[in-house]
Amino acid sequence: MMRRSMSAAACLYLGLAGFNGCAKKQAEVAPSAPPAIPVSNPVTREVTDYIDFTGRTEAQDSVNIVPRVTGYLVSAPFKEGAEVKSGDLLFEIDPRPYQAQYDQAEGQVLLAEARVKEATADNLRAKALAKTPGAISQQDLDRYQAAEEESIAAVQAAKASLEIYKLNLGFCRVTSPIDGQVSRYYLTVGNLVNQDQTQLTTVVSIDPMYVYFDVDETTLLRVRKAINDGTVTRYEQGGIPVFISLEGEDNFPHQGTINFVNNRVNSGTGSITVRGVVPNAKPEKGIRLLTPGMFVRVRLPIGKPHEALLVIDRAIGSDQGLKFVYVLDAKNEAQQRRIETGPLQEDGLRVITSGLKPDDWVAVGGIQQIRPRMPVTPDRHPMPTLGAAVEDTGAKGKGEKKEASPTGETPAKAGTSNEPKGAATGKSEAEPGKGEPASSGQR
Repeated sequence: MMRRSMSAAACLYLGLAGFNGCAKKQAEVAPSAPPAIPVSNPVTREVTDYIDFTGRTEAQDSVNIVPRVTGYLVSAPFKEGAEVKSGDLLFEIDPRPYQAQYDQAEGQVLLAEARVKEATADNLRAKALAKTPGAISQQDLDRYQAAEEESIAAVQAAKASLEIYKLNLGFCRVTSPIDGQVSRYYLTVGNLVNQDQTQLTTVVSIDPMYVYFDVDETTLLRVRKAINDGTVTRYEQGGIPVFISLEGEDNFPHQGTINFVNNRVNSGTGSITVRGVVPNAKPEKGIRLLTPGMFVRVRLPIGKPHEALLVIDRAIGSDQGLKFVYVLDAKNEAQQRRIETGPLQEDGLRVITSGLKPDDWVAVGGIQQIRPRMPVTPDRHPMPTLGAAVEDTGAKGKGEKKEASPTGETPAKAGTSNEPKGAATGKSEAEPGKGEPASSGQR
């Protein structure tokens, strides 16, 4: 029994010794190579700072159609919702009572003109008699003269009354005062309408279209200070562009200009009203896009284009509200670099206002696994974007076709951006540091 116990103990000892030997052999395995991290140089191109707002479209002209005479509607020849021209007939009020008044006034004019002839003839005869001494008194002469002048004044009064009745007869035809689009029938044929009271329909202009939006006081002051400091180039009066985007549109394809800024800030909302005017032409075989009352997104450029550095937005991290990126030093170690950010572009690149140089290698992927002073294996490739593949015009040669990055994004094209037609080449958010999309490093 003792021999068996000693044998079992020996076996157990040998087994533990073998396990410890394996564990020591595993611990002596050489450390792995630094992780491969994609890095890119910042893109240099012209951008224009912008601010985004929300707004509403309004008609340049809007008219409530109200009758100028009282009567019964006898016809409404327009089609509801149709486009009309200035002077097109919309409603017709029964003209017969006003035609009768006009005819009566016309007769009064003829009667007054006949009395002028009679009074003029009597006055001439009285003046002829006055040549004979004592034939007619001075009082009678004055009476005949006054009768002639009175009859002339009566003609003028009758003609004025005739003009009033002529206007009333014309007001029986209710026409559109502007070019635009007419609404529905508020009243149909057979209804009594009252002068200057009953609303029949409305007409609104549709080309061009106004866009109203409110600029907050903080942004207003920031822009004005930037203009005064010379950091933003001011547009000429009347030349400030504005771009709008409708529901479902990803870019800002509709361009207009700012034509009005209010003269005071609303103390209740802390904002000032700004108005842009945008063309709303009708396609040859289509319909107009803009209608009064639409919700739109408004993009207002600040100043003229300027050159800036840009990096993909996901490369930017946040530490207690301060923005940073990881930049490789000469030893290929990741160093945390404080930066200041600006506009976010449509292709996913964000403007860097300070903290980077054009030849810096910025980590654009794997941000979560990077730590300060951590050695990495750089995987160098052009700056990725969210747009389609473009031709590179950067340091590696103009016209060289760029392939998609390992993340499925496409490299950025230096000096270009995806812009709305006629827009400046860059864009900005409403306020730097506010409302920015969270990048993968901002956790």
